[in-house]
Amino acid sequence: MTSFIRPLAILGGMFDPIHLGHLRSAVELRDGLDLEAVWLMPCGTPPHRGNPIVSAAQRLEMVKLAVGAEPGLVVDDREIRRNGPCYSVDTLQAIRAERPDQPLCLVVGQDAFNGFSTWHRWERLFELAHIVVLSRPGGVANWSAALAQQVAARRIDEPAGLRRASAGRVLFWPVTPLGISSTLVRELLAKKRSVRFLVPDAVCEYIEQHNLYR
Repeated sequence: MTSFIRPLAILGGMFDPIHLGHLRSAVELRDGLDLEAVWLMPCGTPPHRGNPIVSAAQRLEMVKLAVGAEPGLVVDDREIRRNGPCYSVDTLQAIRAERPDQPLCLVVGQDAFNGFSTWHRWERLFELAHIVVLSRPGGVANWSAALAQQVAARRIDEPAGLRRASAGRVLFWPVTPLGISSTLVRELLAKKRSVRFLVPDAVCEYIEQHNLYR
């Protein structure tokens, strides 16, 4: 039976810093999948990489500035407030407890999805949410055999399928490819070059005000 509850998407990341590519993907997901909202969720303590250059509080503030009053985009700070490493399975379990019947969508970039089977308790994630993979032209699927098996069993081709269950589907969703990355932004700032039009103006002003990434 198709659910009348619109899905909720969770778009996590370091956002170090957030840029227009992140925001454009969020807007295209909101509109294309007819979502209730996209929650942008900055990671607190990353389990698989070193700590970011700037503080968690500063990254959170930049996400808030970037989102502003855009309808359907919501900033969630639960991972920033969490002590210890941030695992997606813990976050989704908490959200599922709050919203037991709503379809949830964990948004994952295509490159990150290639390593999905190395994530902490990764198979449990299918029980908690749908997986929406942001696909891009020229992207190559490099999946483990176990992940390929899961995709074959769970893949859907239309967003309407996300409403037919609260979790368990895999949808590949193309988004506008923008050649922007947080790494590029940090590298430009380290060279004291402008990042105007790569990040929102409010974020650009915050970076300049606090002399970040220099």
